[in-house]
Amino acid sequence: MRSWRQRRRVSQLDLAIEADVSARHISFLETGRARPSREMVIKLAEELEVPLRHRNRLLVSAGFAPIYPEREVRAPEFGLVRQALDKILAGHEPYPAVVVDAAWNLVAANSAASMFMEGVPEELLKEPINVMRLSLHPQAMGGRLLNLAEVRAHLLHQLRRQAEVSGDGRLAELHDELASYTYEGVDLNVAHVPGPADILVPLRIAAGDRVLSMFTTIATFGTPVDVTVSELAIETFWPNDEETAAAFQTG
Repeated sequence: MRSWRQRRRVSQLDLAIEADVSARHISFLETGRARPSREMVIKLAEELEVPLRHRNRLLVSAGFAPIYPEREVRAPEFGLVRQALDKILAGHEPYPAVVVDAAWNLVAANSAASMFMEGVPEELLKEPINVMRLSLHPQAMGGRLLNLAEVRAHLLHQLRRQAEVSGDGRLAELHDELASYTYEGVDLNVAHVPGPADILVPLRIAAGDRVLSMFTTIATFGTPVDVTVSELAIETFWPNDEETAAAFQTG
């Protein structure tokens, strides 16, 4: 619990106020001088926004059984969730859309997302396919991004921040792997200076003799109580200009 409190940069007093207990009690819980109830573990985890996967671990460390189930996406109980995902993916055609898990491994994709797999070496397409790796690997999208330095800086910052917030060692390892990639003839130190008309940093992708410019949005499920559902994210790609929209419309 102390590590999560420190990760969130919350003092014992601040946490105690939010949880409606004394700072002394928080101190006793962290040092093991007091044993929390199951309800207190859940309450403190909620206040610290601890991911469900780690809430289960906190419960176990306090002597309680985990309460948040972790089911496979193909489990019968996931029927309505899968329907929702399928409708979102299909409804976003002709533009790409993918579903990823907490480690950015591909869970599902629509047919338009196949553009990200074109020309990619077979070893990068072995299960589980990692979307972040595909995005920056020099033999995948990293070799096709015309504004690689900008996109790389943004994605690495995002990944590092997610690793810090989630406490997920897999993300930290992935960040270090992606940061080690080298690209011949590319200056990775170029910083993006937004112009007066800029709103987002787009993905500028070389596609044959065309340049596709896209931005993305990421959506998650609200109020999940299943570990798997809580870790799913839907990333949708949108055209950033009329030329890109027309290219997708005409195939």
